[in-house]
Amino acid sequence: MSFFFRMASRMRPSTPEEVVRSIKDSFLALSSKTSARALEEVEKNISSLRQLLSGDGEAEPNQEQVVQITVEICNEDVLPVFVQNLPSLGWGVRKDLVHCWCILLGQKVDDSYCCVKYIEDHAELLDFLVDCYKNWDIALNCGSMLRECIKYPALAKYVLGSNSFELFFEYVELPNFDIASDALNTFKDLLTRHETVVAEFLSSHYEQFFELYTRILTSNNYVTRRQSVKFLSEFLLEASNSKIMKRYILEVHFLNIMIGLLKDSSKNIRICAFHVFKYYSSFARQPQGIVETNPKSSCK
Repeated sequence: MSFFFRMASRMRPSTPEEVVRSIKDSFLALSSKTSARALEEVEKNISSLRQLLSGDGEAEPNQEQVVQITVEICNEDVLPVFVQNLPSLGWGVRKDLVHCWCILLGQKVDDSYCCVKYIEDHAELLDFLVDCYKNWDIALNCGSMLRECIKYPALAKYVLGSNSFELFFEYVELPNFDIASDALNTFKDLLTRHETVVAEFLSSHYEQFFELYTRILTSNNYVTRRQSVKFLSEFLLEASNSKIMKRYILEVHFLNIMIGLLKDSSKNIRICAFHVFKYYSSFARQPQGIVETNPKSSCK
């Protein structure tokens, strides 16, 4: 087997097919007894892949070759291999892999995004990435990969409608501040990037969503409580969410929560709660439930 690795290091692949096959073979070898050698080969291959996809600092990447590599990665089912082996990789190679992931998803082949379509057809990869927030070693890497995925409406729609979405209400309260903040950023992207997708989701999951959201609004964790009420004050201002806002402010239960937050010991939370509470006041004054909103919120 050592001979194999010596030969592999000498004979670097040249065609897109050989590049992808070499990458896949090195990942598959990670489970063998020579995992240390296999890991070295993975690191070399991912480093080479990064150069091929983004250039080496002196020369720009060959776009035709980049497209061919993207197609081969989909044809050879390499994306699941990337995701499933993240826990086995070191910090540096994970960073390179995330960089490659972002480039690959953005490659358009003919009229469609090849890797995005692949993930759409293998949506369990999205569930895996969400679940990886539980693994603190790779949580931030998976968060970056997941946010890249949800830039695309079809993938964001899947995550919102999946059972995995509910996990974010747990993740934003994780004791690790960096991971909780990263999860909150992903959560915000899910609810702000695609207006039509989000509007459809909230219309069909209104009770379930706000029941869970109430839990973080009333969290004992100050950071969670502050960030959630701040996001709510911004979220309700979006014109695309006007119907949801009007429905929300009619709920006496939610009104009572805002009144409670107006009494919070934190000035910042009280300010954010006040901006939400203003919607209630505006609604009560306006005929037919027309609400005046102020897009320049001072909530911080």
